[in-house]
Amino acid sequence: MSYLLHTAALPFEAARQVALLPEGHRSRRLHGHSFLASVRTPLPAGWASFPGGEVGDLRSRLAAALEPLDYRDLNTVLACPTDENLARWLRENMNLPEATTFGIQSTPDEGVDLDHRQQAHLWRRYRLQSAHRLPNVPEGHKCGRLHGHGFEVILHVQQELGERALGIDYDLVDQHWAPLHALLDHACLNDIPGLEIPTSEMFAAWLWNRLKPGLPELRWVTVYETAQCGANYDGENFRIWKETTLDSALVLRQAPEGDPRGRIHGHTYTLRLHLNAPLDTVMGWTMDFGDVKELFGPTFRALDHRPLHELAGTDPATFQPDAASLAGWIRAQVATTLPQVDRIDLYETRGCGVVLSWGAEEPVLPV
Repeated sequence: MSYLLHTAALPFEAARQVALLPEGHRSRRLHGHSFLASVRTPLPAGWASFPGGEVGDLRSRLAAALEPLDYRDLNTVLACPTDENLARWLRENMNLPEATTFGIQSTPDEGVDLDHRQQAHLWRRYRLQSAHRLPNVPEGHKCGRLHGHGFEVILHVQQELGERALGIDYDLVDQHWAPLHALLDHACLNDIPGLEIPTSEMFAAWLWNRLKPGLPELRWVTVYETAQCGANYDGENFRIWKETTLDSALVLRQAPEGDPRGRIHGHTYTLRLHLNAPLDTVMGWTMDFGDVKELFGPTFRALDHRPLHELAGTDPATFQPDAASLAGWIRAQVATTLPQVDRIDLYETRGCGVVLSWGAEEPVLPV
């Protein structure tokens, strides 16, 4: 089944105290955050001010909803302004009943996404400075040499929240992570039992197997090998993604007179391809990230540093390069060259764009 979600994300600055936390917890004191609020939602035909205007209009709707929170003491708006309750408040004030998730990211390393079923998806990010090499790659492959990464690991916890104001405390997730961090940080992963083939996929599975028994709410483990590629594991399935940016120009011809989107403008798009493939147990990966980049190359070159309203194979008189149309065009291009792709995230600006998926459910990655 295929689905298209429009997305928007915007920052706001605010202070709060969370009194329901245990005595002595630092967040009981007045403190502040640069929050990031987000929404992911299907939109019916005719919702936007013009066809193709959905991303900008959703962003404007989110900006209006956030105005009562920006540069405020959140305790004057909500009795208990946890991330979970802020996501609820956003859901109640945006009037998007079909929305998939509302998210609140309180720091770059933690956040909550809340859906209409009161399922809370909490995530926490950790960083490692570690070395590794891949022992079974062909001779001459750069990953066969000992090298290192600033790895990032995201632990995704899923739980039924009900009416509670707070789900699993981030500090509890930290406690489960701490002994693994001590073992993995500033180490060679190949030297750790079970990580003799330390690809992103095998690393994610290794972490899952050690964390899941003590943290039964764990839903996914995500490993970022670099900022542009990584893997997810949920105890059964491996998924990878490869990210790139596109610097492209466009005109939205259906914009009404006076709307700036009808003039020539441009974006540095963020494009993330998600792939689903069986694990190669010898190589320890589902697919070589380098192969993904090479196979996507022709499509990338057709988009990057180009006027998208003149995209090859489209009718310039009728094709409008809004984010949804571009994601559909990319899907058609990779259908034969990269059949493993089953989701495309395309953002015009940070968190503002579309998610086009025809595969399995997977974690919402921070933007």
